[in-house]
Amino acid sequence: MIEQPFGTLPDGRAVTLYGLTNSQGVEVRITDFGGIVQSIRVPDRYGVMGDVVLGYDDLEGFVGQTEYFGALIGRVGNRISNARFKLDGKTYELRANLGTDQLHGGPSGGFAKVLWDSTLSSEKGSEGLHLTYLSPDGEERYPGNLSVEVDYQLNDDNELIIDYRATADKATPINLTHHCYFNLGGVDDVLGHELWINAELFLPVSERLIPTGEVRDVARSAFDFRLPTRIGARIADGDDQLTWAGGYDHNYVFRTSDAEVSAAAMPPQLVARVCEPQSGRTLEVETTEPGMQFYSGNSLHPDIIGKGGRAYRRHAGFCLETQHFPDSPNQPTFPSTILRPGQDYQSRTLYRFGIDTNA
Repeated sequence: MIEQPFGTLPDGRAVTLYGLTNSQGVEVRITDFGGIVQSIRVPDRYGVMGDVVLGYDDLEGFVGQTEYFGALIGRVGNRISNARFKLDGKTYELRANLGTDQLHGGPSGGFAKVLWDSTLSSEKGSEGLHLTYLSPDGEERYPGNLSVEVDYQLNDDNELIIDYRATADKATPINLTHHCYFNLGGVDDVLGHELWINAELFLPVSERLIPTGEVRDVARSAFDFRLPTRIGARIADGDDQLTWAGGYDHNYVFRTSDAEVSAAAMPPQLVARVCEPQSGRTLEVETTEPGMQFYSGNSLHPDIIGKGGRAYRRHAGFCLETQHFPDSPNQPTFPSTILRPGQDYQSRTLYRFGIDTNA
């Protein structure tokens, strides 16, 4: 494990970059600012190590970013329509940061822009980073003090495991996720990556990308990834859903029956697999969450200069954001995102890296 300075925030607080390495030589670097995964280095089919996530070389890039590269997302990930919700008879007016809606916790950047308390941990076969943050009552106008813990763990099976836990002293919505942009081959765009998603249903959206409330079958549509399919195979087929989003930016549905916000009792299930044919690198995603937002990097553009001076063009990376459904506080038929006093929020997501020798 390594621990090194990663710059200073405008208010003078020091930021640290941590490095976790396993016995296979896989390395993950994470900052305590935003809980950001700054890099993940894994081998290709020839044993050549490469960084498979987008981001910046320095703290300044992450402080100024609006793309959420590699960051932890909260208090409520994804969109809340009209930046408001009603809870127990009271309407909460949030701050909008995407037109009239709120995205990823609000204008301050939510949990992606806070400095987390951090502690390294080590046990046989794995290295980890423990992060904690107390989101105070009223932060971004959300109710209740929310105490959050996140554990990153890298093991010798080339798995990066993210465990989330939280408690609150007032009822409050919560929807934590992680926002890595992956590019498994270091190629200009990810349209040639082959994606499999273990879902028969997805959530169609309005022109503002707010779920309509409908849960739609993926069959005979551009959203069917039940067989491995290139991300770019149908991305420009003229479907209004893809036109409005500029590509994929939709929640896939694994379960609709969760009554509680916490997924503690659910074992992680395999929900997605991606292969980059040139490098042979693969990524598998397991989660306890009922949904996952597949985002194809539609808003990236050449003015975003990332690591090594590389311009991140449109579709330069993709995100697989495991989550409860977008706009759940306003959608009573969706699995609940309300955490109440006395409840424990728990969630797990696992990223497994490998090689497809047949790719």
